[in-house]
Amino acid sequence: MLTIEFILLLLLLTAVSSLITLRFRQKVPQPVILIVLGVCAGLAGMHVQLHPELFMFVFLPPLLFADAFRMPLREFGELRGPILFLAFGLVVLSTLLCGYAIHWILPVMSLPVCFTLSAALSPTDTVAVSSLIKGRRVPTRLLQLLSGEALFNDASGLVCFRFAMADALTGEFSYQQAFGTFLLVAFGGLAIGGLVAWVAARLNKMLTRSGYDETQSQIVLVLLLPFLMYALAESMGCSGILAAVAGCMVVKLSGIVEDASTSTRLQSATVWTMVSYVFNALIFLFLGLQLPSLLQSAHTLVLAQHVGMWRFGLLVVQIYGIMLGMRFIGIWLSITCRWAAARIKHIPFAATGFAASLLLSFAGVRGAVTLAAVLSLPTGEDGTMPFPTREAVVVIAAGVIVLSLLVASVIIPLCLKFIPAELVDKNAQEENLARQRLLRAALDLLRKAETTPAIETPPETDEDKAAIEAARVEVIARLTKLYQTRLEQEDATPRIALADRRNAIRHARMELALRLQILRAERQTMRELVAHQDINDQTEWKLQQELDYEEEVIHALAQRLPKEV
Repeated sequence: MLTIEFILLLLLLTAVSSLITLRFRQKVPQPVILIVLGVCAGLAGMHVQLHPELFMFVFLPPLLFADAFRMPLREFGELRGPILFLAFGLVVLSTLLCGYAIHWILPVMSLPVCFTLSAALSPTDTVAVSSLIKGRRVPTRLLQLLSGEALFNDASGLVCFRFAMADALTGEFSYQQAFGTFLLVAFGGLAIGGLVAWVAARLNKMLTRSGYDETQSQIVLVLLLPFLMYALAESMGCSGILAAVAGCMVVKLSGIVEDASTSTRLQSATVWTMVSYVFNALIFLFLGLQLPSLLQSAHTLVLAQHVGMWRFGLLVVQIYGIMLGMRFIGIWLSITCRWAAARIKHIPFAATGFAASLLLSFAGVRGAVTLAAVLSLPTGEDGTMPFPTREAVVVIAAGVIVLSLLVASVIIPLCLKFIPAELVDKNAQEENLARQRLLRAALDLLRKAETTPAIETPPETDEDKAAIEAARVEVIARLTKLYQTRLEQEDATPRIALADRRNAIRHARMELALRLQILRAERQTMRELVAHQDINDQTEWKLQQELDYEEEVIHALAQRLPKEV
């Protein structure tokens, strides 16, 4: 049972893991450090029983929602073919072919049991993948391909797992029925997630227009949204994972982010960053906490079967090698199909080198989803039919998880050394282009302001009128010079300071008001860039945050000014 002290200790271990990662200069991946800390805590007497359904309900929806938000929609559309093949086609092929291979190695296990094990091992772990490649210079396309695959293959793997488990328990299986159910579960999850997100977006716009735009409540409601999508889809027998992913995509397209206030966007970004960080760390800590008991089960299993521990280790290596080889073949099959399609359509094709293919193969790390799946196998303690050779399946799956993490943490950095650096950083190009367009929009507005009379309270005397006009000209000239310098330096971001507050309050007010108009013009230009697909939504989000920070600074400076001159 999770107590307050236990949760606080887990959070402490999370913070300690970050310090240890910095101590090793990030040469050791943080997931490995978290697993080691979890094992140490387990050996020290900390024990927690992992409830698979509760585990997946608590951790998967928010993490998948956040990962889907970071996936650029334009690149997802461009890579949809290989992503869907790896996420669905490769998972099904791995379940079938690797199931037969495992049965050939372990004939004592029935074929349905082998299918169950291979189905549990087929999906990659999105948390593990993102944690292992975090902070490394991975080519953009490879990173987007891995992220897109990890969003969907959990759902396909768990569906295959349920069918294989039912076959092992009842002996009844129909490929036609399984295929139909698979489509229903997948498309049902997508439809439910999209519908919930659409309704939420409509309600949010109604509340915002009615004046109920409160930052804290909006952030809480958005945090609860993926849980609602997941729970509703699962209650209807559909995929909650796909519901959370599809819901996030609809949220991005609905414009909720753009309609929210600046304060809401800034605070929600901070909240989601912390939620992702803590939940990612807790997943690996829970995995480490389970390993001591799983090792004890492995020892008991070895004694019962009268085989050496080395044979069990060799079995884990063999199964991991089979899954790795199947993934490597699937990746090359995907590359071949893309090459053939490019030749037929007479379009350029960027070849994926051998080192990049190896990276994609070893990045197929198994993680907490696999462990939660095998731990959900019935034990028979509640009167239900126990799963055949359950302990062996759980122990083998845990061994493959740990081995895949350790191998990937060593091989991925080696692969990156042999992958040529990108000659052109497309994201950097887009960002520079967007910065220049935003700065030009600001300069255009300033040029219009030079010929537009100031809108202010009519002056009482001619001296006041002359002073206001002189102040306006001075402010416009200063801002024009500032934005022109920014444009020349492209990505320079000099700090803007107010003039002498004691002697030029009117100057400051005019400057802040004009800067707010500039921000609105820049946002409008940025929306046009996204609409014409000159930049993707990831670049938009990054620039949007910068504009939001600038607007917050302007509002803070405005509040410090006296109300009257």
